[in-house]
Formats: sequence, structure tokens, C-alpha cells
Amino acid sequence: MKQRTILREVSIKGASLHTGDKTQLTLKPAPANSGIIIRRVDLHDKPIIKPHVSQVTDLVRATTLSSGHAKVHTVEHILAALHGMGIDNVEIEMDASEPPILDGSSKGFVNLILEGEPVEQDAERECFVLDQPISVSKGNSSLIALPYDGFKISCTSADDRGIHTQHLSIEIDPDVFATQIAAARTFTVYEDIEELLKLGKIKGGSLENAIVLKDDKIMSKEPLRFDDELVRHKILDVIGDVLLLGKPLKAHIVAVRPGHAVNSELTAKLAERMEALAKGGAQVAKAKPKEVRIEEETELDIRRIIETLPHRYPFLMVDRVVEFRGENELTAIKNVSINEPFFQGHYPGQPIMPGVLQVEAMAQAAGILMLRATKQEGKTAVFMSVDKVKWRRKVIPGDQLRIDIKLLKIMRGKIGTASATCYVGDEVASSGELKFMILDEGQDF
Repeated sequence: MKQRTILREVSIKGASLHTGDKTQLTLKPAPANSGIIIRRVDLHDKPIIKPHVSQVTDLVRATTLSSGHAKVHTVEHILAALHGMGIDNVEIEMDASEPPILDGSSKGFVNLILEGEPVEQDAERECFVLDQPISVSKGNSSLIALPYDGFKISCTSADDRGIHTQHLSIEIDPDVFATQIAAARTFTVYEDIEELLKLGKIKGGSLENAIVLKDDKIMSKEPLRFDDELVRHKILDVIGDVLLLGKPLKAHIVAVRPGHAVNSELTAKLAERMEALAKGGAQVAKAKPKEVRIEEETELDIRRIIETLPHRYPFLMVDRVVEFRGENELTAIKNVSINEPFFQGHYPGQPIMPGVLQVEAMAQAAGILMLRATKQEGKTAVFMSVDKVKWRRKVIPGDQLRIDIKLLKIMRGKIGTASATCYVGDEVASSGELKFMILDEGQDF
């Protein structure tokens, strides 16, 4: 695939989000292999910043880059547009420290790129092809990048109350970015606005360029552009922040509650791996048996769950194990999003999580606990039967399912029974007793 730039110079002007200043941003064609350059034309000598994760200096509600005395803030939306639209070489001129916020999305920047007319160049595009899983976590946020022949993001977005939980898994290319991601607007929680103003932020913020979440209400100047606009904007931010790697990435990123800080951590780790491979200080990873350590862990993030269970989207029903209690009990969670594929038919207009999938979530969590208790990570726990099942409360989009599991009996180290209860808040949603067995690798059911 060839590198791309734009054919002609184009400009746009508007107020910035955090400083409130009026800014003119100009995109100019750039030669092959020059990359993306940001030039501050309002400063003496018109210094340049070549965006890279090593230049990140502030991540409070935006991405700030610094090089010498030059700084630029809130660059993630323009970088996302360039990354998403496959632009490799361009010069960005700004007459202030922050790009215009426009409508809070990357749509205006995509339109600007299209006006500039993307064109191929003679040089081949060089991507970083990830060779091994890399993960980061921070509080209740986690990201894992997995080897993948393409660029895909699977993201779960949620607030602390679990009201606005959304999920989307999507392959990114210029057409998809322009039509499915670029128009998603930035958002904030109503209770955070006062604190952000105290920090000197969002001076140019309004309902014309942001969505505000207040309890279960969504405040916006216009209707939502997508039913799942919040998670789409989180994906947009990931696309922008990952471009600070310095080149396009081939990987599948699985993100749970991403934000600029944890996005930057992942990008830094990816940059370290890329540099090590380039210098010859690391060998390309090859598949090998992993050391079994699940019995020593006190919780599991999505990365470890993917390593432990064979299930994958859309049938992975456990997002996190938040606590192991001794060898025989655990608590796991499943964030229930309107984007779950089963809601399309169960039921249109009144989405309810099927009871059998609540049982499946219990079974997957119980399988993790069984593998841990018997120290057999790497094998597969197969669901055999269920008894005494009761459903007491409907589970709907936005709910967080808390799954409590207790092992009751293990026979011959292979067959186990467990009691399981699913809660939404303090209410019991469903419960039952499960039986399952552990299969050796390659063993038939």
C-alpha cells in the first residue's frame, strides 16, 4: 500500500475547546516519508512538533504534546482524522496552541481532508505489525493490543454508575472511519464540569460541541448521531492517541473504559516493542506455552480472561474478574450494552438479555474458578448441565451483571459443581447450580 498526502492546501477556523481561543488550522501537502508535522506559526521561528508518544506532557481530558518551548493541546481529533483517513504525510499549521474543537468530533477535519483531496505517493507505507499481546491497565480501565492483520478496535465504554454502557467492535479503514466514527462527538459527565472549569479547562465548551451526561439523561444541542455515539467517540480517541506511535499500526485493540492516560500508556509500550524489534534487541514473538500463574492472581482483566477462556466476541460473557476469595469463590462482572448482538431480536423495542446467556456468563465465570482451583490454566472447562435455575429480574442495556460463584465440589480434579448468582445492583437477577468438566488440550467432548 502506498503512502498518502493531500493534493492542495486547505484551512479551517474556529474556537478551541479548553483555551477558548480562535484558531486557524491549515493542512499542507508533505513529501513522502516526512510523516505528520505540527507547526506553531504564531511563535518565534515557527517551531515544529513531530507527534510522538515521548512528547506527551499532559493527559487531563486531552492529549498535550511539548517540544522545547512549543506546546499543542487537544490534538487527538485531528490526529484521529489523519490516522483514520490513511494520511501519512502532512504539515499542520496552527496559529494557536489548540486546534478548533468544531462540533466536538472529527467530522470537520475529515471534510477538510477530503477537500484537500487525498492522493497516493510513490513510497510504500510502513506499518508496525504487532507480534505479541501488549496490555496496560489503570484502575477500572484496561487495553490490550493483539496481533492482527489489519486495524480493529473492540471497545466497551461505561461511566462509574454503569448507566451509559456501550460496546462496539469495528474494523477501521478510511470509509468506515468517515461514515461510522468521525462524527461521534466528545462527551463529559455533568458533575465533572465545575472541576474542569476550576482547572482552567473547557473555556470554549458548550452543548454545540459536546454531549453532557446527567444521570440517565443525555444533553445535546442535537439528537445523538448514533445510538452508541459515546463508545464511537472513545474509539475515535484511541485512533488519535495510537497515531503517536509514529506510524500506522496493525493490531486488534480491545479496550475497556479507555481514556487518554491509559491510551498513552499502551502507545508507549507499543513504541518500546517497535523500537526493540527495529534495533534487533528483541526477537519476533513465537507461540509458546505460557507459564501458568492464575492461582496467584487476585483479579483478572480482559486480557487475562481472553488468555484463560476460549470464548471470543460475541460470546465472551465475562468482562472482568474483580475478586477471588480463597480458592473456591469469585466475583466477576459483565457490562451489558445495547450493542450486544442478541438485543436485535430479543426483543425489538424492549431489549432484554436472554436468561440462557446469563447462565452462560455464570458458566464462564465458574470455568475460570475451576481452572484456578485445580491449577489447570490452559485447559478448557466445558459446561455440562444446570439445575435449580431461577430468573428473578430482567437484565436490560446499561445494567452491570455481577456474577458471584462458589465451588461446591470437585471430583477427580476434572468435574466440578458450583452455585452461581447474578445480581444487578443489590437485586438478584438469576441463579442456579452448574456442573462442568475440564478437558485436556485436543480432547473431544
